[in-house]
Amino acid sequence: MQNSLTTAPIVPTIWRLTLPNLLAMTAGTLVSIAETWYVGYLGTMSLAGIALVFPCIMLQQMLSAGSMGGGISSAVSRALGANDLGKANALVLHAALICLGMGLFFTFVFIVWGEPIFRLLGGQGEALAQSLAYANVAFWGAASIWLTNGFASVIRGSGNMKTPSLVLLIACVAQVTLSGVLGLGWGPIPSFGMAGIAMGYVIAFSASTLYLFAYLRSSRSMLRLSFKSPLSKPLFMDILKVGAMSSLSTLQTVATILILTRLISSFGPEALAGYGIGTRLEFLLVPMTFAFGVACVPMVGMALGAQLFERAKKVAWAGSLMSAALIGGIGLLVTVWPGVWSEMFTSNTTVLFHAHQYFLWVGPCYGFFAIGLCLYFASQGAGKLLGPVLAGTFRLLVVAIGGYWLVEKNGSIEHLFMLIAAGMVSFGLLTAVSVWKVSWSR
Repeated sequence: MQNSLTTAPIVPTIWRLTLPNLLAMTAGTLVSIAETWYVGYLGTMSLAGIALVFPCIMLQQMLSAGSMGGGISSAVSRALGANDLGKANALVLHAALICLGMGLFFTFVFIVWGEPIFRLLGGQGEALAQSLAYANVAFWGAASIWLTNGFASVIRGSGNMKTPSLVLLIACVAQVTLSGVLGLGWGPIPSFGMAGIAMGYVIAFSASTLYLFAYLRSSRSMLRLSFKSPLSKPLFMDILKVGAMSSLSTLQTVATILILTRLISSFGPEALAGYGIGTRLEFLLVPMTFAFGVACVPMVGMALGAQLFERAKKVAWAGSLMSAALIGGIGLLVTVWPGVWSEMFTSNTTVLFHAHQYFLWVGPCYGFFAIGLCLYFASQGAGKLLGPVLAGTFRLLVVAIGGYWLVEKNGSIEHLFMLIAAGMVSFGLLTAVSVWKVSWSR
């Protein structure tokens, strides 16, 4: 497999590896649409509540699948690129232990401190109660989210995109069904509201964890999960040196959203609900870009393991332009016809007004966001993340400092949306410059 990833034509190979992930990520997008529809059916306060908890859910997803998952795939692919199968197999157990520990950490943090966290984000009254009803169930299953994404990243690092994508696709179907049944009370089953919607999420990922665990223990897998592998600090560090740095970038992205959530909550629950509808699409575009990014990670990692430095850079640029074309097209669609997305979730005219304002300014900038994010994933494969992290830092500072200044000067919510757009453009351009300037041969 590694030979084809280091010798095959770049664009067709990226597309071949991207397609299974893209189908799974698109299914994940449909899950989130369905889940938001379920929440919208429960009322405006439930929409405001999910706007508070959703960035935290996505923080977990982005850290486990994108950041630490990228570190896992990068380490595995570089080992395979150097033809070191023993090291690649040993990395599987180390990856599983890291993900289990992180999952338990998330459970502890949000079960113990969930309420003050959501209050800090501006939650109060019924909106706060609805956010806690969802979070107190969803974060009990944090370990299953981390392990599913960790196991999937191991498999992707070997160049196998079909197996994890198929598992996630089935999990999406299960989640849509279970969340609807348990959340809204279909048939003889009573409605459990926000808690029921979260139950569907946890059950689906728990089943995925068990399947991928069994797969990595079977003869069908190229790599094996063995509990006899000795633990090694260098192997933990091989994952964490990329995963930890990547996590900084993810934390910056989510911190940007959390700061904006806090600022926009001062404009009222309708504004918060409208902004939540808008940012939910932005968060859903991350997994779609992820589909291209995770295709680039093993190609870049194996190319560098085989000392093919120029090819690694070509993979990064090709993947980023392909993702920008898709994500940028979606951005232009919601800019021109915002109701295609927002009217699926509410008919409240005030909420729709704020959502449409968000798309008017932010939609045209989605392509820049996709370029920056895909290059960030490619940089994971190279282990060269300083530039993308600094670009994310600049975006965070623009939004945080500019946002608080606007609120102090009685700026409008439209001004905040303009600031979000400027942050996306700066992130994409600065990341592109950093990849262009930094050598991947050292």
